[in-house]
Amino acid sequence: MSVRVEKTEKLKNKPQTKDIPFGQVFTDHMFVLDYKEDEGWYDPRIVPYEPITLDPAAMIFHYGQTVFEGLKAYRTKDGEALLFRPEKNMERLNKSNRRMSIPEIDEEEVLEYVKQLVSLEKEWVPQFEGTSLYIRPFIISTEPNLAVAPSKTYKLMIILSPVGPYFAGGMKPVRIKVEDEFTRAVKGGTGAAKTAGNYSAAYRAQANAKQEGHADVLWMDGVEKRYIEEVGSMNIFFKIDGKVVTPALSGSILEGVTRMSVLELLKDWDIPVEERKISIAELYQYYEDGKLEEAFGAGTAAVISPVGRLDWLGNTMTINNEEVGPLAKRLYDEITGIQLGEKKDTKGWSVEV
Repeated sequence: MSVRVEKTEKLKNKPQTKDIPFGQVFTDHMFVLDYKEDEGWYDPRIVPYEPITLDPAAMIFHYGQTVFEGLKAYRTKDGEALLFRPEKNMERLNKSNRRMSIPEIDEEEVLEYVKQLVSLEKEWVPQFEGTSLYIRPFIISTEPNLAVAPSKTYKLMIILSPVGPYFAGGMKPVRIKVEDEFTRAVKGGTGAAKTAGNYSAAYRAQANAKQEGHADVLWMDGVEKRYIEEVGSMNIFFKIDGKVVTPALSGSILEGVTRMSVLELLKDWDIPVEERKISIAELYQYYEDGKLEEAFGAGTAAVISPVGRLDWLGNTMTINNEEVGPLAKRLYDEITGIQLGEKKDTKGWSVEV
């Protein structure tokens, strides 16, 4: 579908420093696409960034039928803008749609809309070290109806936000609390979908952890509270006696694009990898035996976030002297190098806008 473009009459001032707070600055334009049950997706348009008006009975407000994605555009040294594996985000958006009973999108078509919006806003892709343009596609249910059933109308929108470096003072390992009270998700629930309620349901546990001096929480499974799932909103990896172990996708864990990329790189580097269930007790035993060498999260925002300490029921695991491990550093350098066009992309992960 051809995109209707309505340009803003007044351009905003763009950030002139790398110190850009995450998710608080937005570009001049946004993309909108509507859906009706009897018409499908229709009227793709780029319009000035502005508030939207919804009926108070719109179903998004009452039943939380919504999904979203997160990806980034990176500025290369020669001034181009690159996306990192964006087709995987479109695939995951449809997986979330299916779980949340939202009509599927045409993945190739919506990716083209992303490219057109980023191309229009290309000057908003910041040029400072560690910065990027965060891209947030999302879908909300808009039918004014209090019946407990899927909406018959939806709105897909894409907004853009320049963001500063995740690690303001350089990459530093963080301290994490092993969560023993709250549950993020369970198999059969919505944990594998990127939907709003998964994140707000985590706030209480994260707030408690921060009050205790931790950066975030390590989530356990929701049934036995024994098996490791995710760290904060990132996938988690452990280097144990030369081998990398990460929790298997079980239906309650989000399938991260960075996770996928880490696994592919490790296999290319002939580093043994296991995707399996791993309990916190098993991990602690590896720590006691001196075999726990590194731990790190993987996600869009941080790419790689090293874990320096885990606190579990009065037991402390200090990992690699709370220093960045060599594998975490190598993965971070490789992925960010590809994202910025500084390393050769032999896998075709980068998409030029």
